[in-house]
Amino acid sequence: MNLENNNPKLISPLTLAFVGDGIYDLLVRKYLVNHHDLHVGELNKMKVKFVNCKSQAEFAKMLMPILTEEELSIYKRGRNASPKCTPKHGTVGDYHSATGFEALFGFLYLKGETDRIETLFNKIVESREITE
Repeated sequence: MNLENNNPKLISPLTLAFVGDGIYDLLVRKYLVNHHDLHVGELNKMKVKFVNCKSQAEFAKMLMPILTEEELSIYKRGRNASPKCTPKHGTVGDYHSATGFEALFGFLYLKGETDRIETLFNKIVESREITE
């Protein structure tokens, strides 16, 4: 599948979540490296606090009021998708919400809306400073 020629709206929500998981993880890593001079093990501990289904579900809820109609639609598609795996650390509801959160980031990335991704990520960082 050549994503450059496809409309991101037509990509499955789980595929969007697959992409969004990587994008969001990279944003958190970049933020940590730019703001904290720590060993990799400590950086990873901090990263895990932001890249897990419970935190992502919280962030999704926090972002809801500022999402556009299209973004909310993508989030809901991702949230309502039926992943094949079950959550190891969190509730099924959190896992579904986190999938919607990741689908939103994947959609925005594939659509080329990097400024919007940065805006949403900055809201997350402002809401809960990434610290120990």
